[in-house]
Amino acid sequence: MEKLYGFEVRHATEAEIPAIMKITQEAFANYCALAGIDTAKIAATSETEEDVARDIATKEVYVAFIDDVPVGSVRVEILDDNRARLSRFGIRTDHQNHGIGKILMNVVDNSMRQKGIKVLELYTAAKFQLLVRFYYGRGFYIEEVSNDRGYLRAKLIKEY
Repeated sequence: MEKLYGFEVRHATEAEIPAIMKITQEAFANYCALAGIDTAKIAATSETEEDVARDIATKEVYVAFIDDVPVGSVRVEILDDNRARLSRFGIRTDHQNHGIGKILMNVVDNSMRQKGIKVLELYTAAKFQLLVRFYYGRGFYIEEVSNDRGYLRAKLIKEY
């Protein structure tokens, strides 16, 4: 992919596993603190290098870089010909609110359209208003809310 002013998004490689883990752990620790969720309830906070390697091999995993430093990542699992699930979406806390998340979402949207995906889904804390508002701004809406993981968790979907 092309660099623009030191900014680049590309598919992850195994060499980026430590950076992806750092981004994910930092972003999800912050997510838990802001949403009032025990980190033990969030699988992203305890994943291993093997988990990340498996995701790189089986999912669309994108990493955002600024001046060759990884600052954000996201994973997308293709569920079937029409549906995909976004997960592990995180931006380093010192780089949040600078448009990196929007750019990563644009990359995901373009990829999903190219693959013919009709619905992209994700789960997030229903009470985390700022994050829910971010997703609404990207075209998602709440399909359902459950307490299956011990906190109010919203399933959001976006239709293409």
